[in-house]
Amino acid sequence: MRPLFFAWRSLTRQPARAVLGIAGIAAVGALLFDMLLLSRGLVLSFSDLLDSVGFDVRITATEALPSSGPPIESVSEVVRTVKALPEIDDAVPIAFGRGAVPGVMSLDLIGSGPTERNVWKVLEGEALPSQEEEGAEPALVVNRNVAELLELVPGDELTLTAIGSEATALPKVVFVVVGVADFYFDTPDARTAAALLPAYWRAYGETRRDEADMLLLRSSAEAGPESAVAAIREVYPDLNVFSNEQFLTRFQRTEFSYFRQISFALSTVTLFFAFLLVTTLLTVSVNQRFAEIASLRALGFARRRIVADLLWESALMVGTGGLIALPVGGLLASRLDTILKAMPGLPERLHFFVMEPRAALLYVALLTGTGILAALYPVYLAARLPIAATLRKETVS
Repeated sequence: MRPLFFAWRSLTRQPARAVLGIAGIAAVGALLFDMLLLSRGLVLSFSDLLDSVGFDVRITATEALPSSGPPIESVSEVVRTVKALPEIDDAVPIAFGRGAVPGVMSLDLIGSGPTERNVWKVLEGEALPSQEEEGAEPALVVNRNVAELLELVPGDELTLTAIGSEATALPKVVFVVVGVADFYFDTPDARTAAALLPAYWRAYGETRRDEADMLLLRSSAEAGPESAVAAIREVYPDLNVFSNEQFLTRFQRTEFSYFRQISFALSTVTLFFAFLLVTTLLTVSVNQRFAEIASLRALGFARRRIVADLLWESALMVGTGGLIALPVGGLLASRLDTILKAMPGLPERLHFFVMEPRAALLYVALLTGTGILAALYPVYLAARLPIAATLRKETVS
């Protein structure tokens, strides 16, 4: 009889114990799988979000967030200078502000420089033009929330006024809605509109001119983002220049480290409970089969054969429970992701749990190691079992 078949017979001899054991492993396995997805899920999702914009280098005036720090002044000159560098393919200034539809609603107002790439995904209509036509009303792109609330379609006019920190009244500007777009960093309830920088500055009157909160840059294929960052720092050492990878590295050490620590702590506890569960089940199984194991040894079964039977029994239990844990963990991760994304201020496209091959491989490796370690003590009991004394005790009892 092969060790695998023998282990299967041993496991199914008491189906209730086997089902409870597998269910327990599936439960802890699902939690372990989710914690592994959480450990890097936010970083991977944020990386995809940054890359989806199509730019791999960013410039701000300081290390503060673009919406809260000082602006980059004389931005037109900065754009011309960095575009002239061989390491840069494209550069787009971006300004962040607040606007309002008088008497109706407030919204986030974005000013963008001309670019061949869209820094948002157009869902309906057209993107912003490369430049304003002289004498024509400026173009505006709005997100779905604004379009639905105001019942806007491409071609409609919309009057906006900027909201500034100064007490002075800002002018009203009439825009033509040219498109409805999906802004990558919008929260689910965000109300966002974007216009070209000249129209954006016009909405702010004389309070904001030739400045932007951030520059989005795309490095050349030959140079890459790291070389582009180095080249810009030589020209503008006072500006904060960073690649997407550098930005993520910083966030991993600070803002995102909390989730990594939580994941490590819960994964450790989960593995410990899985170890205790499998060890207890196998030990009970061995204790109940002392006489059977002694009889098999007396019939000529080698010690390594008994060890192989127990290892296969552990593998069947952990493997079956681990496989069941994958779809259970996937459903649980989806539910937890929905709950966590309900926190205010998070982009709609950001996810906390992201599937990746690395997490699946680590999950298999950790469960395999746990199953092997859990089988060591029962294997030791079975291998060191005294044959004669055990059979005599069984006969007397």
